[in-house]
Amino acid sequence: MRSFMRHGVMLLAFAVAASAFARAQDADALLRKVDDHYNRLSSLRAHYTERYAGMGIDRTESGTLLLKKPGRMRWSYDQPAGKVFVLDGKFAWFYTPGDDQAQRIPAKQLDDLRSPLRFLLGHTQLKKELGGVTVTQDSNGIHIAGVPVGMEQRIKALTLDVTAAGAIQHMKMEELDGATTEFTFTQVEENVSTRETDFTFTPPAGVQIVNGLPPI
Repeated sequence: MRSFMRHGVMLLAFAVAASAFARAQDADALLRKVDDHYNRLSSLRAHYTERYAGMGIDRTESGTLLLKKPGRMRWSYDQPAGKVFVLDGKFAWFYTPGDDQAQRIPAKQLDDLRSPLRFLLGHTQLKKELGGVTVTQDSNGIHIAGVPVGMEQRIKALTLDVTAAGAIQHMKMEELDGATTEFTFTQVEENVSTRETDFTFTPPAGVQIVNGLPPI
């Protein structure tokens, strides 16, 4: 009887281990699907809606995102019109119309909530970009969650909602202080033509360039 029970326990343990291994293999396959989708791209354009909630603020903005490898992105806001965030590969630039200063910060020091999308600008490997990554899949697509490496002191969790084809359509960031920022991407165009000037920031007349961190 005891031998039979031990045999049953061993079979159960084996089944649990095999199930866990299968889930891990499935998760790796889903992560690779996203990696493969973006690694074949050279550029991307999309409309975005951004919502920030925290510190007594609830704000929704929108505009057009342009990405180009290696290491370039431009967020051109239409609400509010003229607001811009440009990453030219070396520096990130931030400007809001009406301000008398534009912010500049080295790309390597960037700690902005848009910066997790930089992993799409090189050789994407989500498993290395996100700590404690988990992957689930349902009828709405793939859901990937983790903490961006290097942003552990600010971000509690980053969640990516991904289509069955591996394209990111929604991104949510939860900060340690309780604030949340969400981006929804629509009208996505892949491998679009771009110009060097798309990723060049020229300050308006009279606007001073200062080194520092971007506003919320």
